[in-house]
Amino acid sequence: MNWFDAHLDLAYLAECGRDMHVDPADCRGKLQPAALTLPSMRDGGVRACLGTIFTEATKNGGGQQEETGAYAYALGDSSAAWMCGMRQLKLYHAWRDAGLIRLIGRRGEQEPIVAGDETDPIALGILMECADPIETPEQLDEWVEGGVIMIGLAWWHGSRYTGGNGTPGVGLTDIGRELVNRMDDLGVVHDLSHLSQRATDELLEQTDKVVVASHSNCRALLDDNERHLTDATIAEIGRRGGLVGLNLVRNFIRTGLDKHDPNDRPTVAEAIDHVEHVCQIMGHRRGVGLGSDLDGGITANDLPAGIDRPTDFAKLANELSARGWSDDEVAGFAWGNWARFWGLSS
Repeated sequence: MNWFDAHLDLAYLAECGRDMHVDPADCRGKLQPAALTLPSMRDGGVRACLGTIFTEATKNGGGQQEETGAYAYALGDSSAAWMCGMRQLKLYHAWRDAGLIRLIGRRGEQEPIVAGDETDPIALGILMECADPIETPEQLDEWVEGGVIMIGLAWWHGSRYTGGNGTPGVGLTDIGRELVNRMDDLGVVHDLSHLSQRATDELLEQTDKVVVASHSNCRALLDDNERHLTDATIAEIGRRGGLVGLNLVRNFIRTGLDKHDPNDRPTVAEAIDHVEHVCQIMGHRRGVGLGSDLDGGITANDLPAGIDRPTDFAKLANELSARGWSDDEVAGFAWGNWARFWGLSS
């Protein structure tokens, strides 16, 4: 089975010292045990994905700046944020030039492909997770020329453009509204994952374009603050023809887990409960896919029991089949829904 994973922090993992070109057992770097490398994606049938440019502003509660580095910058330093983001963009370009990936364009800009030849480069769209590397809304053109096709305006901390899920009550700033308009002009898709609820509501008021949540689950099934989606937001994503990507991080599937116990993991069935809830709210099964977030600040121990690397995604498909999903519907979740959204399949 072919898979389209709508949220993988590939460049971030490389910046953390992971060798992305070997098996996860041999990859070194932070976040061990590992689940994700480029070979493990191929082994698991992940033929397309959205790879992030992930950056974050850092400042601790005492007012002193925390350590900055390859993906972290001092709060408010737009030049440093640009440098962090550009490092990751250039890494994707290097992988493209080496034939490891091919970059997909904005919606409507590519010919449909048939995924299945494991010798083909992985099709990768660039998703910017936190818009701070864009120094001004006018600079967005340069990032789009470099391959950015989707943007989440903020990460947990928020950004110069809007509040994040860690800053409840903070909405779009003036330049955030400018950036929303510029994204719409250029055909860049909005990602709602990590936005504060106020920012989500304000963005949906400002734009009538399609929106997605690349790696979010259902707030109704969690003891959650603002990280995941309300039923109203899910319904609006579906109304606009967008998708929700299932996040496999364990505490985003079931709350109350013991974070110190690597064996306290939710079941695959509990993960699929979120998929079914999205489908119930939308009224169909075309608005869901995978947005696994594998190793995005976590380890293989932080996934559902039995899922330790992409080869185990088949267990998600098996659970859907056991619940009465047709073969075409299962294939839609795994590949077809996201692929059709981006124009990779007809």
